[in-house]
Amino acid sequence: MKRFSFIALLIAAAALATTACNTVQGIGKDVERGGQAIEKAATK
Repeated sequence: MKRFSFIALLIAAAALATTACNTVQGIGKDVERGGQAIEKAATK
């Protein structure tokens, strides 16, 4: 039973880690697009 709990915990931690990476990557893309919009507005 302890082994099952440990494996379940590892799977949950891996899922959270992957989700966190995708979230950070998405935020980076949003910030980059915002910077491009500001840069575009400044050059007009």
